[in-house]
Amino acid sequence: MTVASLFLGLSPLVAQQTTGNIVEYFGKERVERVDEGIILHSFKQGYFVPVTAPSGYLFTTSDGLGWEIATGKFRAPSANDLTATNYGRTREAVQWTPIEADSTGKFASRALRRAYVFTGYNADKPQIALLESSGNTRTFINGMPHEGDHYDFAYTLIPFRMQKGMNEFIFTPGRFGRVEAKLIIPTKPVMLTKRDMTLPDIINGEGEKWAAIRIVNAQEKALTGLKIQCTLENGESAIFTTDDVMPMMVRKVKFRIPGATSSKKGETKATVILQDKSGKEIDRTEISLQQKDASSIHERTFISDVDGSVQYYSVNPSTTQGDNQALFLSVHGASVEARNQARAYAPKDWGHIIAPTNRRPFGFNWEEWGRIDAMEVLAEAEKVFKTDPAHTYLTGHSMGGHGTWFLGVTYPDRFAAIAPCASYPDIAKYSRPNADAANVGEKHFPMICQAANAGRVLDLRKNFLQSGIYILHGDSDNVVPIEQVRRMREILGTFHPDFCYYEYPGGSHWYSNESVDWKPIFDYFRWHSVPSADKVKQLEFHTASPAISAKDYWVTINQQDTAYDFSSVSFKQTDNGISGTTSNVAALTFDFPALKLPAEASITIDNETIPVDGTRPAVLKKVSGKWSLVEEIPVTEKYPSRYGGFKQAFDNRVVFVYATGGNKEENTWYQNKARFDAETFLYRGNGSIDVIADKDFIPSAYADRNVVLYGNASNNKAWNKLLKNAPIQVLKGEIRMGDKVLKGNDLGTYFVYPRPDSPTASVGVVAGTGIEGMKATYPNDYISGITGFPDLLIFNVDILKEGIHGIRVSGFFGNDWSVENGCFITE
Repeated sequence: MTVASLFLGLSPLVAQQTTGNIVEYFGKERVERVDEGIILHSFKQGYFVPVTAPSGYLFTTSDGLGWEIATGKFRAPSANDLTATNYGRTREAVQWTPIEADSTGKFASRALRRAYVFTGYNADKPQIALLESSGNTRTFINGMPHEGDHYDFAYTLIPFRMQKGMNEFIFTPGRFGRVEAKLIIPTKPVMLTKRDMTLPDIINGEGEKWAAIRIVNAQEKALTGLKIQCTLENGESAIFTTDDVMPMMVRKVKFRIPGATSSKKGETKATVILQDKSGKEIDRTEISLQQKDASSIHERTFISDVDGSVQYYSVNPSTTQGDNQALFLSVHGASVEARNQARAYAPKDWGHIIAPTNRRPFGFNWEEWGRIDAMEVLAEAEKVFKTDPAHTYLTGHSMGGHGTWFLGVTYPDRFAAIAPCASYPDIAKYSRPNADAANVGEKHFPMICQAANAGRVLDLRKNFLQSGIYILHGDSDNVVPIEQVRRMREILGTFHPDFCYYEYPGGSHWYSNESVDWKPIFDYFRWHSVPSADKVKQLEFHTASPAISAKDYWVTINQQDTAYDFSSVSFKQTDNGISGTTSNVAALTFDFPALKLPAEASITIDNETIPVDGTRPAVLKKVSGKWSLVEEIPVTEKYPSRYGGFKQAFDNRVVFVYATGGNKEENTWYQNKARFDAETFLYRGNGSIDVIADKDFIPSAYADRNVVLYGNASNNKAWNKLLKNAPIQVLKGEIRMGDKVLKGNDLGTYFVYPRPDSPTASVGVVAGTGIEGMKATYPNDYISGITGFPDLLIFNVDILKEGIHGIRVSGFFGNDWSVENGCFITE
């Protein structure tokens, strides 16, 4: 072995673009140097083989190589044997092709956009190393899956135990057609890294702020009781007991930035010291912060309820001081940082421009956790700036234009008006409209589509009646075709009385700051306000699921007849109550106090009239097909705060709990699977997940938090604490689903179920019945903004090569969380 390079004590080279096209890496940081250790090896030679398998968009893509690894059939290429498998359904033989890195150290070819890349390293001794890779989506290290580098930011650092002899690395296809990888021997077993920090601005006159930095734990034991002390150059200091870090993991952990007593402006240096539980220093680094007045454009941070991570948002404050001003929520496009989104606007004199992050410049397309980020930022900004809820507006560009359509249709009572710019309404139909064509007609595909219904903007379009709409699009846009919004103009023209449409002459996708900061938009906003609930005399509301969107002014949909199918209500106020109809609604609540109706009121619903107390909320539920007034929806049943599907388990301060009660291979794999999911949530969603062993899970220590279990009833020691009475039981060699038993060692499952010791928390399960079954669960496409995952999926290992065709059971539990009252498709 030779040491290729040594870069110790050097900071990452950060090249942040501050001018140019806002949709092309505007604000992205790219790491170009290594300061975490010695570069042991840069990969220069390898092999690639094409991937020809059809891919889906709402569900997992096929992964034939993953299937070979799971079933023990993978054979590494060599100079003497280049025989490979065509990773499509035909499975005919092809050849691995040798490839060499170019002068920049990258494997680069257009063919790599649809190819696996294999390389290896022959080590003369076992030791712990870090893999740094960029340009790939996932990585297999000696058969274990890890997160890749979708965005080519070079943030990835993966600790692993390098074995003596040959170590194999497989990189799955990336969007750029290039892969770069190197092995690093860490300078310390535990250290701080300045890659990908989340830092606030220090605001003069305000107190401490949250920040986050990555800890590299390159050792095979967990880190607990860590403290981080942050000291500004003027001596002001704050110390915080931070998050634990699982073995062989890089985690982004929180700490506190002290408030500044001085009123200086500009750069401020700070020293960040990592300490063990006794206060002994482990590592330190210096960071740079900006100190500003609150009246200037700045960044703020908060703690997300998704996972307890630190997220930031950007603020372009009003030039007028005082409360009760307007709030303009501006959602950014793909690859755009929130800080640059906010700076694309000139300050306004009647409201604050607030730019959330979508949790990453690409993130979740403003769906799923991107949706949650936007709404968390909205709530945080409303609290900080004390804005007027009646004057809240929504706008965005490109992917943020989609986010504007999606958030506007999902939360119609939150925004007085919306303004999508350079937009498309439905991302699945826009980006890859035929991606799932091969799955149409497959019997489980309807359930996958149903689970993704919340993203189908056009199916919810009548919700737009509650907001004004201003559409702005360049008529020469070659990124998002103008046909996208011309079609929306036609659709809105059939029912919407209050929208404006403007095609900017000669406008490209981004033609200037006027691409978002268009004066007529803000003039249009001024004319609109959100009415108080009692002023809403007639209401029509549509939703795909109460888990995503349940409330509109004075009505809340609590349960559906068919989960994740489209539901609607249409009601109007009468002299002494309300009257209207429902579709696919099993339970709902009317907020009568907000309506200010007489005490003796009534509800006429689907031609049934029910007297109610107009001074309190009225909860109605279907009983034997008839509407009945009930006290409440039992928390043991589905209701908006705990409704399913499976992806909803990854919320509510979620903690991952991996099995340790199996054999060595099972324990190693489940620990790594939990680590892999945490890596993915970090990289794709700037997340920070608590990951612990089952033996360390004490329910009271994680009260009312969601839990994702990795492992089955036979090997995860937390199973009986949480799922003893669940209708799905996963054991060695079988899965029991109510009275049905599916047998085999190659079965895997994902499902969600209520946590029995909490009224709000859920339990997610990632489990297999044997070695092949547990490895069948390796793809984590559920950590995505647009995929469809119902309450329950059961599949076999062939899901890795056949995609959706490998599913055995799909569907949703009943409103009582039972199998008997649920809706499932089985073999």
